[in-house]
Amino acid sequence: MAEPEEYRPGLEGVIAAETAISYLDVAHEEIVVRGYNLIDLAEHVSYLDVVHLLWYGRLPSAAESARWAAEIAAARLDTERIVPLIDQLGPGLHMMDWLRTAVSVLGTWDPDVGQEDAAHVWAQGRRLVGSLPAVLAQGYRRRQLLPVIPSDPARPYAANFLHMMTGREPSAAEARAFDQLLIAYSEHEMPNSTFAARVISSTLADLYGALTGAVASLKGRLHGGANEAVMRMLLEVGDPARMRAYLEDRLARKERIMGFGHRVYMRQPDPRAMLMKQVLAELAGPAGRQDLYELCVAGEEAMYALKGLYPNLDYYAAPVYYLLGVPIELYTPIFFVARVAGLVAHVQEQYAHNRLFRPRVRYTGPRGLRVGP
Repeated sequence: MAEPEEYRPGLEGVIAAETAISYLDVAHEEIVVRGYNLIDLAEHVSYLDVVHLLWYGRLPSAAESARWAAEIAAARLDTERIVPLIDQLGPGLHMMDWLRTAVSVLGTWDPDVGQEDAAHVWAQGRRLVGSLPAVLAQGYRRRQLLPVIPSDPARPYAANFLHMMTGREPSAAEARAFDQLLIAYSEHEMPNSTFAARVISSTLADLYGALTGAVASLKGRLHGGANEAVMRMLLEVGDPARMRAYLEDRLARKERIMGFGHRVYMRQPDPRAMLMKQVLAELAGPAGRQDLYELCVAGEEAMYALKGLYPNLDYYAAPVYYLLGVPIELYTPIFFVARVAGLVAHVQEQYAHNRLFRPRVRYTGPRGLRVGP
């Protein structure tokens, strides 16, 4: 075999897989999901409908949609058994660490674990999508010594998830906003966490192992943790009139500003950010928080003027979470829970057309060293 000739740090521009799941069409500023525009999906269907599309390649009919939601609710594993395990974890626990542990443990209870055919993978996926909102919400509330709110299968998925986290009844507009946020995070081609899941599953490791690796990847602040950092920045600045000076000061100190720029979009807008900007505008008025919207717009305009960068999804998703009453510690974990939809699809696609990932390296170390005289 010939030695590899080209080195691309971070695999930038390298085509690592063929997929029929999604594609970032930068030229047309469109996120294609099974042939549909992701933003169009977010504006017209539900998160669970998008899960169905990602897994089965088509949107469900109205009757199928209702049955599908009932299937997901019925597939939930016994989260009451797993949530108390959070008491055994260390004091510095991040909720992504909780999810990483919980996903691994759930795999020991799933009767289909280790099965690689599509029917069994979809069954495991239904259990994960049905279980993880309760695992996250109930685990967080138990950790905070708050009353744990049981999952209610009669509620719509997004409303139930939001209620379990916040302890309050969401309005129809809030539930819809959260559902759109889940869709925005549901699938995004081949980011680091999806690649990690595909690399792990290429060894024919089980779905839960692949998703445990994906959680670990997504926790990193250069991938999923940006939404938390964005909200803390917005709270620190507070006043739209202060935003530009704040950003100028941080940039002068060579600090990274989370929520701006993207490896793929580069100098183009992230369509999901524009969707969440619209959602934020719709929530801010009734919540009496027009100032928060204006603060975000001020940051967007300043970063474009200073660096020519557009906001990514995390920038506008963070204040949407905030107005929905979601604790900041849960922003990145929700990203993962939503992304399970796409991750399961990618793992199954990897199983169906598998080739073990085994790249080569460019060696830069010494040669010819000897031991002894």
